[in-house]
Amino acid sequence: MLNLDLDQVDFIGSGLNRPECVLATAAGNLYTADWDGGIARIDSKGRTEKYLADEPGFDLKPNGIALRPDGSFFIAHLGDEGGVFRLQRNGQLEQVVSEIEGEPLPPTNFVLLDPQERLWITVSTRLTPRARDYRPDAASGFIALLDKRGVRVVADGLGYTNEVAISPDGLWLYVNETFGRRLSRFRVAEDGQLGGRETVTEFGPGTFPDGLCFDAQGGIWVVSIVSNRLLYLEPGSSRAVIVLEDVEPEHLASVEDAFQQGMMGRPHLDQIRSAKLRNISSLAFGGADLRTIYLGNLLDQRLVCLRSPVAGRPPVHWTFDSKLAFK
Repeated sequence: MLNLDLDQVDFIGSGLNRPECVLATAAGNLYTADWDGGIARIDSKGRTEKYLADEPGFDLKPNGIALRPDGSFFIAHLGDEGGVFRLQRNGQLEQVVSEIEGEPLPPTNFVLLDPQERLWITVSTRLTPRARDYRPDAASGFIALLDKRGVRVVADGLGYTNEVAISPDGLWLYVNETFGRRLSRFRVAEDGQLGGRETVTEFGPGTFPDGLCFDAQGGIWVVSIVSNRLLYLEPGSSRAVIVLEDVEPEHLASVEDAFQQGMMGRPHLDQIRSAKLRNISSLAFGGADLRTIYLGNLLDQRLVCLRSPVAGRPPVHWTFDSKLAFK
């Protein structure tokens, strides 16, 4: 059984502003969403620089990010009006998706570029404010797809849609439903349409699944906000095992009670009681051997890093920035 020790946790980067989503590349660079209004890059020596949107005219709130082959980024904007944007490293910003099926895109959670260069987009909830859906009966989230046909909703009625990932065989789209407390999956057709939802696993008290990632063996890693948990599902398993955790039990119990009573709100996400981890939210495997785990988070100015007993699966963007020139 896998087991990670909190004493092994280290940190990298500095001056980050809500680095919720993290990407790692073969060139040794890490990229994170940054609420200063763009993307932060942390190089292999831990030096941080930022690519910020040049006078966007609004408060850009990057949440999920995706690296493109040309070195630019797709950004899921978590602002009130939502949307998907493309950010160049020189600060040029353009809107890619503003509405779907005639309706404005709500606050937008995550974007994933797949091997066919299709863009998967998640919206956690249609409710305003979003905290109204921090409930066990959450069911207004959806997944959209942007491809050569345009943009369309391909799955709906989800329990607070968060990160998605394509299975190693390319046949399934996996998704974390944070307040539905499920890891679900959908069969992906050749045209990008999704089959019916299948439950992979249901999570118990204290787990609020956010980020997810496959390793080289086909295992699934899941990150839980609030409880600072890292969970692992063996290949083909429907049982999630906690391999790392950092939270005061009393604090977690109070959040769990508020969730069950339908009273959970932003303070439960913005206040954390822990030894080292500051509300971890996403995961990426990196390093030359893909055995370093990097964790994004909601409440720190650094990224978490620690060694993994297994190698990660190279993501689609793994080699995208290998030939780019950096300072």
